[in-house]
Amino acid sequence: MRIGLIVGPWFTVPPERYGGTERVVDALARALVDAGHEVLLAAASDSTCPVPQLNGFGPSAPEALGCTLSELSHVVQAYQGMQGMDIIHDHTLAGPLYAHRPADTPVVTTIHGQLTGQSAGLYRAMAGDTAIIAISHDQRSMVPDLDVASVIHHGLDLSTVSVGDGSGGYACFVGRMCPDKGLMEAVRIAREAGVPLRIAAKMHAKDEVRFYQEVVRPFLGPDEEFLGELSDPEKYELMGGAVALINPLQWPEPFGLVMIEALATGTPVLATRMGAAPEIVRHGETGYLAGVGELADYVEAAVSLSRAACRRAVDEYFSATRMAEEHVALYSRVIEEFRSRAFQAAPSA
Repeated sequence: MRIGLIVGPWFTVPPERYGGTERVVDALARALVDAGHEVLLAAASDSTCPVPQLNGFGPSAPEALGCTLSELSHVVQAYQGMQGMDIIHDHTLAGPLYAHRPADTPVVTTIHGQLTGQSAGLYRAMAGDTAIIAISHDQRSMVPDLDVASVIHHGLDLSTVSVGDGSGGYACFVGRMCPDKGLMEAVRIAREAGVPLRIAAKMHAKDEVRFYQEVVRPFLGPDEEFLGELSDPEKYELMGGAVALINPLQWPEPFGLVMIEALATGTPVLATRMGAAPEIVRHGETGYLAGVGELADYVEAAVSLSRAACRRAVDEYFSATRMAEEHVALYSRVIEEFRSRAFQAAPSA
């Protein structure tokens, strides 16, 4: 199968540090190639994903994140270079709405963000000629009337992640510097449990810097250490040494890649029951799900959970191989339906 993958222009594939969508696309591209498919990637020119890439794009530009003009010019160029693909998987928001994409090629798209009332209208408009993938059942449930072709959980390339022994004597928080991720709650949970907390967080945007300077930094004490934003090897080392990842989400996150990353290192996850967390964490087996006021009670219990079981859960349910297999199954169905409609619409001789 010849598969075109389009990702936005702002971060590299894979990302050097922060970047959930780009990390998922990298894992998917590699797994598809490993399965024998041809992949063509449209991404920032400084991407290092080891698959064939379209030429002519500029380098990643995180400072332009969310810029409409930047994304539109990127997807127009991407579709112009996607001739001859069997299917195009577009991971941008603007691309599936582009009117001049190849008429003879079906397109699928993934909802990577929160499915709100405003974005739901855009995806409803796409659904007429684009197959839509949700990344969790919770995300899909937000708009029950949206025509979703499949729910496919994210996957992780386990060859890049080693299992840690959790001997560091600390808990960790990994995420973005914003209230929604629950950093302040994580600090309170760790303090109540009497365990040091090591914090790794992305902090680029002005609102992230302001939140850190005005709210987080004045609150941190001697048992909390802010490490900044880490590379993947540094992040996995941090997670692997932790007794638990504290992830007290304060919003319905559609998936939460950080949770499967922690589990892959053998580290249990303590999370609130928001978003897709119940689809990822098995209460009492790979972590615990509870309200913020209860999570401190589970820190000590997390130490006794099997780190091998945490790793095994990712291998069985959240591997890049499984993710690629489910995508290929959907691609095949979409291609078959697309060709059937084209045949039925063709004028008879």
